[in-house]
Amino acid sequence: MNSTFQYGIDRLTIGNVLDICAGRLKAKLGPASIVRIKTSEAAVARIVHENRTVYGINTGFGILANTSISEADTRTLQYKILQSHSVGVGEPIHPDIAKLMLITKVHALAQGFSGAQLTTLERLCWHIEKNIIPVVPEKGSVGASGDLAPLAHLCLPLIGLGEVFENGERKASAAVLKAHGLDPIQLGPKEGLALINGTQFILAHAVKGVERFLNCLDAADIIGAMSLEALTGTRAPFEDRLHQLRPFEGNRLVAQRLRKILDGSEIMQSHIDCGRVQDPYSLRCMPQVHGASRNAWLHLKSLTETELNSVTDNPIVFDAHNTISGGNFHGQPLALPLDYNCFAAAEIGNISDRRCYLLLEGKWGLPMLLMNNVGLNSGFMIPQYTTAALVTENKTLCFPASADSIPTSLGQEDHVSMGSISGRKLNQVITNLEFILSIELMSACQAIEFRRPLKSSPVLEFAHGHVRKFVGFANEDRIFSRDIEQINRMIRDFSFVKEVNEFAENSGHLLNEGFGEYQL
Repeated sequence: MNSTFQYGIDRLTIGNVLDICAGRLKAKLGPASIVRIKTSEAAVARIVHENRTVYGINTGFGILANTSISEADTRTLQYKILQSHSVGVGEPIHPDIAKLMLITKVHALAQGFSGAQLTTLERLCWHIEKNIIPVVPEKGSVGASGDLAPLAHLCLPLIGLGEVFENGERKASAAVLKAHGLDPIQLGPKEGLALINGTQFILAHAVKGVERFLNCLDAADIIGAMSLEALTGTRAPFEDRLHQLRPFEGNRLVAQRLRKILDGSEIMQSHIDCGRVQDPYSLRCMPQVHGASRNAWLHLKSLTETELNSVTDNPIVFDAHNTISGGNFHGQPLALPLDYNCFAAAEIGNISDRRCYLLLEGKWGLPMLLMNNVGLNSGFMIPQYTTAALVTENKTLCFPASADSIPTSLGQEDHVSMGSISGRKLNQVITNLEFILSIELMSACQAIEFRRPLKSSPVLEFAHGHVRKFVGFANEDRIFSRDIEQINRMIRDFSFVKEVNEFAENSGHLLNEGFGEYQL
């Protein structure tokens, strides 16, 4: 890939949009995209000059589409649409998600089908490069006609209104522009509509959800394998020949990962002839359960990357004589997979909680509640209460937002996707899942020490040692929330999975070998 990404020309992936957001990859409006932008801008100017009626250029919006706007008022119309549609409520979304909205908005407009001015796109790029990120409230989009309210807030700073985050501080946009010697942008015909039409709020949440969920899926395989070891489970259900008979790709990947993670384990060898016929489902069926969630993740990844490179404006301007008012702004293509990825993420939490419970039962040589002196001590009983609470909370978040629709704009917009809610809910479920996995990892690390002096596999011994740098073995009760937070931090910032993956690769265990599509 080029060292600099060209908006509107190069193909966005989840990997490179995250790199642009983090500053690891430079992005610019290249010569080819500038030609497209100027050509589209000229087409809109011609439509206005020739007084041909085109929705959103010289008409009102939504139910007001049949209201004509004079040429003199076309620019004022665009200014007012940003004002009138800025009705978001609630806490601001994370600046990273707002920055992803900016990046994906620039990429969509730079393809040259929206009539946006070059100066407007250059200002959006300035916000990205300077990391001066608009304040966008989290609630108010119904996910059709574009993410109208959040996109209006995203673009208010262009006209000197709204607020931005600069160096972690929330400031008035007008003051920030003045401090940088900049004037507000004078919007051209159709620009306001082009800025607020689109799925960039849904899309940004999908990008973050795909990234975060993959991290949880990788962590779940590692942590589940450690729980299996602590419970002296068998690796037989992970044999490839078994999964060739039901060859779902996600199942085969998880089975392969578990085989490689467990490779070289002394603990596994020590009970190979123990006579135990089979393990509980939460151990035995990890390939089927984790694998099904990986397949859901893969579908969301694929659809998200299609949307990353799509034009979701309305109307679409092909040239001065060819415009189409359609529905490319409708969020349904992402709303549905975002919803069932909520279920997929919740299920990883469900099965993790079951393994937490198994670790506490005092079976197969482990002490009850994972502590020798219980009675005076409660051991690891109460952390599982937290996983139970989080699992239940996730279940309540699994109602599909896309299964509902409420008409808006006096019935003109009579079916909406609610995909904005789907995207927010997925990330809420993932936040809970990160805590559930943290508690399982804490419990599994405690449990596996009762198998000493036997060692687990090299990969799992490394994972265990990495956790022990931050959280020690518990001989008696302590404030476990501090341990949970320490472990959660290493899951939340991806460092746990990153460190284990690097060790596995360096030791010759390529966990995802042959399954490249399941990576970013």
